[in-house]
Amino acid sequence: MAVAEELGVDYDVVLYIKNPPDRVVLEKMVKALEDPVEDLVRKDAKFKKLGLDPNDFVGNPGAVVEIILQHKQLLQRPVLVKGRKAIIGRPKSRIYELLG
Repeated sequence: MAVAEELGVDYDVVLYIKNPPDRVVLEKMVKALEDPVEDLVRKDAKFKKLGLDPNDFVGNPGAVVEIILQHKQLLQRPVLVKGRKAIIGRPKSRIYELLG
């Protein structure tokens, strides 16, 4: 948000826990994503607790959509969408590239 404000860009914040993206939104996001699709899934403690295998998501948009629908906390963030492009905003410099 700070980068968007700094650049004077209007933006919408989606509180993904309160208003998780549905299947249609996730599928559009996956199609627009310029990053590897598996990067949309956080490989954190919850991921490990669920006993998931990171290799199951490599190049597998369907599996990525399904796991995020089941466990919205695993959605990597921030995800920025501008027009027909989507990126994961890490590192922060990528946000400048997309919005600048």
